[in-house]
Amino acid sequence: MKRSNIFMLIAAILPLGLFLFPLWKITLEAPQYPTPLGMYIYINDFADANPHDIKNINLMNHYVGMKYIPDAIPEFKIFPMAIIITSVIGLLIAFMGNYKWFLGWFILMVVMSAAGIYDFYLWEHDYGHNLDPKAIMKFTNPDGTQMGFQPPLFGTKKILNFIAHSYPQLGALFLGLGIGSSFIAYLIGKKSSKNTVAL
Repeated sequence: MKRSNIFMLIAAILPLGLFLFPLWKITLEAPQYPTPLGMYIYINDFADANPHDIKNINLMNHYVGMKYIPDAIPEFKIFPMAIIITSVIGLLIAFMGNYKWFLGWFILMVVMSAAGIYDFYLWEHDYGHNLDPKAIMKFTNPDGTQMGFQPPLFGTKKILNFIAHSYPQLGALFLGLGIGSSFIAYLIGKKSSKNTVAL
C-alpha cells in the first residue's frame, strides 16, 4: 500500500476515537463550589465531570430560568451516524481511491466539523438566552436588557460570580488529527503522482 493511502487509512480510523473519549468539556468555577462543576460532551451523551455535576448545574440554572440540560438531543443520533459513514467512506477511498479523493474527504470533514461547531454555538446560545420569564432570579445588563448566561464556545468567560471554561478534549484531538492526516495523505499522493509523471 502506498504511503499516501496509509495516511488516509489512519485518517479514516482516528475519528472513531470520538466514541471512546469526550469531545468537549464545560467547567464552572465559583466560590460556593470548592470543586468546580463540570460536564463532558461526548458525541452521543452528556456526562458528569464529578458525581451529580449535571444535576447541580440544572438546580442552579433553574433559579435564573435556564433550561435543564436534557438527557439526549437529536444530535446524539445524527453525529455518531455521520462519523461512522464518513469513516467507512474514508476506509474505502484509502484502499481504492487516488489522492484527489483524499482531498474530497478532507473537505467533507472540515465542512461537517464546522457545522458541528456552529450547531454547538446555537445550542449554547439558546441555552443561555432563552430564559423562563417566570424565573425566581432575574439579572439585567447595564442597559436594562435581560442578561444572558451563555457559556463560551471556546475559552474562558466570567458570568456573574462564575468563571466558565469551555475547551476541546481528547475526542476532538482524534478528530483533528484524522482530518489533518487526510490532508497529508493528499499532499503525499499529489507529490508521488507528479514524480511518476516526470519519470
